[in-house]
Amino acid sequence: MANINHKPSKYMLNLLHVLPPFENEADGIVNTIVEVSAGSINKYELITESGQLKLDRVGYSTLSYPFTYGAIPMTWDHDNDPLDIEIVNITEPLVPGSVVEARVIGVMKFIDGGEVDDKIIAVLASDKRSDHIKTVDDLGDYFKTQTKYFWENLKALKKPGTGVVETFHGPEEAIKIINECALKYQTEYAPKLEQ
Repeated sequence: MANINHKPSKYMLNLLHVLPPFENEADGIVNTIVEVSAGSINKYELITESGQLKLDRVGYSTLSYPFTYGAIPMTWDHDNDPLDIEIVNITEPLVPGSVVEARVIGVMKFIDGGEVDDKIIAVLASDKRSDHIKTVDDLGDYFKTQTKYFWENLKALKKPGTGVVETFHGPEEAIKIINECALKYQTEYAPKLEQ
């Protein structure tokens, strides 16, 4: 897990820029850096330039994250951030800042304040309790209803109506989006990195 193709260093590595997006693309397994653990109202975010975890904001309401939330390294989404990922069916909280391998099961098409901000949906690759979950449809209609409600109401007290959930898709569309965001990272963000 998390094999980093980087020689030893006395400096802390920024995992957003050294871990590949896929641990195993054929099996749909991506590397994920955890930002928010399920049940939290605090929104943590990785600082793209340094890799440290920062408290982005305290939730505007008591609405807590119903899933673990993080970022896929070496990707760049249309909102000028690493591609977001929700990890569902978690039985134990995951530590923010930790690296996990997640198996992609779908994607939620999302617009945040007019910008495309898609959310990849996954389960932990190593959790046998999730082996039967192959696609987002296996989570049932209530998962989609709850997730839609969460994203459309997360910022409702501060900026009503800014989050719009469009549609849910299976793993094929999700893998396509990850690859598009990986290419966008290589062409738009990577050239800015200091060597």
